[in-house]
Amino acid sequence: MPTFSFVAKNNKEEVRQGKMEGKDSRSVVEKLRADGFFVTSIVEDRKSKRVSLGSKLKFFSGIKLKDKMMFARHLGVMLSSGLSVPRALNVISNQTSSRRFKAVLAKIEEEVKTGNTLADSLEKTEAFDDLCVNMIRVGELGGNLEEVLNLLADQLEKEHNLLSKIRGAMYYPAVIVIVMIGIGIAMMIYVVPQLTAVFADVQAELPASTKLIMDSSNFMASHKLLVLISLLMIIFSLSVFFKTETGKKIFAFVFLKMPVIKNIVIRVNNARFARIYSSLIRSGVPVVESLKIISETLTNRYYRAAFIKVGSEVQKGKPLHGELAIFPKLFPMLVVQMVEVGEETGKTVDVLADLARFYEGEIDQVTKNLSSIIEPVLMVIIGIAVGFFAISMLTPMYSVMENM
Repeated sequence: MPTFSFVAKNNKEEVRQGKMEGKDSRSVVEKLRADGFFVTSIVEDRKSKRVSLGSKLKFFSGIKLKDKMMFARHLGVMLSSGLSVPRALNVISNQTSSRRFKAVLAKIEEEVKTGNTLADSLEKTEAFDDLCVNMIRVGELGGNLEEVLNLLADQLEKEHNLLSKIRGAMYYPAVIVIVMIGIGIAMMIYVVPQLTAVFADVQAELPASTKLIMDSSNFMASHKLLVLISLLMIIFSLSVFFKTETGKKIFAFVFLKMPVIKNIVIRVNNARFARIYSSLIRSGVPVVESLKIISETLTNRYYRAAFIKVGSEVQKGKPLHGELAIFPKLFPMLVVQMVEVGEETGKTVDVLADLARFYEGEIDQVTKNLSSIIEPVLMVIIGIAVGFFAISMLTPMYSVMENM
């Protein structure tokens, strides 16, 4: 039987923390409620989670955000129409074209039919993150699952649109850089050797930059396979490294220091925080649990660490806006003040929804102008590279022609 860590309060504001075994989180909540305590945070201990082939297979991971969005949207509509959860899951499974998602839905349907809640069934597949699982769990406990599913679908749609804008803005610069690297390698292997042949019979002293290009070209032309393998190994090693905790921290640190990218990172993370927090609180997830979910949902390691710290302090009774203010480089004054207004007026959900829309509008404008911002920088870099090559290879050519 799984073990759950919980934090609960009673009417006298007495806090109770500990661990309790139960069939699922709902049974633990009901036991505590019978003792006069209301749960503010409950998490299943990872060590106690049942290890099953279906839950551990990587086959069940990697479900697209768009698929999750459509799942929440369609399930909410079908449940509102009176269909049972297993029947709705079966219909969605028949509609999707993704074999991976079909397998996930089949696993969820199987778990639901055996008596598990929808939230617990989603959690066991490990295909859905804590945001989805906890919102659905709260919807089941509160008896408003259809409403929560629609809210979750809206949240996932906003996430999808936001990430699509960021990726779209980065495609153009990425393609330009890849093409230029490819052209540079091709020139070093096929063009420079032709120019090198001209210098072979000349006894004149060549500039150091020319020798560097010629030596590099000779090595690359003589070891094409080695160069290709080395390039692939570098790409693979970097991709693996940036998936490690150290790599993610370095990646986050670099992005938060780059002039243009830094502003985008701050806007994106604050927009996601405002949108997710607003959705979670609106659906009934406790404040501390919402902050924990946000810390696990955001990908930037500095923001994750900040929300872990903020969550632990808020759990002690400190106001959210005061804890956010401790991290001025991550949370602009606008965010702190908006959260403070929400806490004072009791309209945190509406205030943060407005804040999310504000930042999403700014991100939309920035991403539209990103190409025009990055293009001159790329042109300067390309110009420097082309100029270095021209000076290094063409200047000696002119000298040779003058001496002939």
